[in-house]
Amino acid sequence: MLRQRTLRQAISTKGVGLHTGARVEIALLPAPADAGIVFRRTDLPAPVSIPARADRVGDTRLSSTLRGEGATVSTVEHLMSALAGLGIDNLRVDIAGPEVPIMDGSAMPFVYLLQSAGVVEQSAPKRFIRVTAPVEVRDGDKWARFSPYAGYRLDFAIDFPHPVFGSENRHVVIDFALHSYVKEVARARTFGFMQDVEAMRAAGLALGGSLQNAIVLDETRILNVEGLRYENEFVKHKVLDAIGDLYLLGHPLIGAFSGYKSGHALNNMLLRRLLDERHAWEHVSFERVEDAPAFLAWQPQTV
Repeated sequence: MLRQRTLRQAISTKGVGLHTGARVEIALLPAPADAGIVFRRTDLPAPVSIPARADRVGDTRLSSTLRGEGATVSTVEHLMSALAGLGIDNLRVDIAGPEVPIMDGSAMPFVYLLQSAGVVEQSAPKRFIRVTAPVEVRDGDKWARFSPYAGYRLDFAIDFPHPVFGSENRHVVIDFALHSYVKEVARARTFGFMQDVEAMRAAGLALGGSLQNAIVLDETRILNVEGLRYENEFVKHKVLDAIGDLYLLGHPLIGAFSGYKSGHALNNMLLRRLLDERHAWEHVSFERVEDAPAFLAWQPQTV
């Protein structure tokens, strides 16, 4: 039987929030089977727990923000992406602030943290959401789509009017039967444009952003002296974000995601549309590991 996963032991770290600039401590703790991913604001007089679900997403302007009982947790997508990439189903995230730390702007620090804690299997069967019919949402020229597929594939394209963005780095297809999340996606960093950063800081945002946790571009070039980690790092980061956003379904996905200029808002709109269209998906589990989709072979083994 393909089983659910959680951490072997608790682990914690500290970091700076990208938008708040506040230093925050975050602890990742094992959770029982069928608990899902739950964020818990521990800095409040009475701690507030917020399940990581699509219907709990509020503000999506700059990140995916979860809300519940008057509390919020923002910028959850990189941690959620790492959890999806390592196949972790159940986890409690204790966070002493309103924003998940940005770390180096990618999901890799969270991957290291989770791997250090160790991943263990639980007694309950792992439950997937399998797409059975196409679902699409649009906003002007932007769109996002789910399609049936016997695996997990993401096809993403971006379009920015900037000389750094050429035909070779605007589009990527990641099929997890062929590609490793840890090797080919997790290290892709968030990016932004200097003129936008200046405007956001004037509005009290991006206060924790720097060349240490983001790729920054001026009008003509990349300002980071080390350059890019992947030739197509920009669009791969959009895939990383999408993986985190899609994991807010509450279960791993079996299907294909396609997007053009999609972001957190459209990704969440697609999740809600899928969940509303009950004919377009089904829950599945696998009694025999050999019957499970091939992409699961890339997920790290438990210890």
